[in-house]
Amino acid sequence: PFGEDGAVQALCESAGLAYTGSGVAASAVGMDKALFKRLVGALGMPIVPWLEVRADGFARDPAGVLARLEAFAASVPERRLIVKPAGLGSSVGVAIVHRPDEPPELEHALVDAFRYDDTLVVEACLAGPRELEASVVGNDPQHLEVFGPGEVFPGHEFYDYVAKYQQGVSRTTDRPELTAGLRERVRSLAAQSFAAIGAEGFARVDFLLAGEHLYLSEINTIPGFTPISLFPALCAAGGYDFGTVAERIMELALEREAHRPIRTLSRADLP
Repeated sequence: PFGEDGAVQALCESAGLAYTGSGVAASAVGMDKALFKRLVGALGMPIVPWLEVRADGFARDPAGVLARLEAFAASVPERRLIVKPAGLGSSVGVAIVHRPDEPPELEHALVDAFRYDDTLVVEACLAGPRELEASVVGNDPQHLEVFGPGEVFPGHEFYDYVAKYQQGVSRTTDRPELTAGLRERVRSLAAQSFAAIGAEGFARVDFLLAGEHLYLSEINTIPGFTPISLFPALCAAGGYDFGTVAERIMELALEREAHRPIRTLSRADLP
């Protein structure tokens, strides 16, 4: 996860170092797609139907897992599934299963994804969804700055690794054709999900729009900062150029560190 899952954040806190972005718990939840979906789903936020599949369960009863996923696929409109490693980003290990009723295709997608994680998220695949993103900056949940939404045009069947990082494959816009109400809905859900996991500093929140139905997809607590990444582009459209948003993120880290209480436990504190 390259420092996004809370491990590096824990090391920084142990060493008493200020660092940018979310803390240990929020980073861990944001990195784990299954944990994130359980949390925001329990809070009533709209998410695509999904199932969790674990490596130990698949190893113990592969036929049973395949049958469960085939039944799940039969219950959703498109009859297709998308398989994702729960704790990885950049679409690594992600695959669309076009025929879940064909066990070899489904099994191959699961086995490949299990190379990267012991937990998988298997979602219903939507029909031609639009991919929207919003940028969030701030520490205080009551005073967050939300920029966007923007839209991604993947150039591939879905926004895979090549589409994300190879110049000229995908394109983005910071001015998608959306109603004012839908724009506000995206911004509101972005702020709600940011606050729900206890995120701090900055994040990008991703959405899927199928017809009039908006779904919260995931949160990225360390979003991309490449020339084709939407996080800095949306901030720039909102008045923060690249240098300014970088400075603001560092300011937020220092503000948090300055207000962090020093907690110690000595023998005298014990009963």
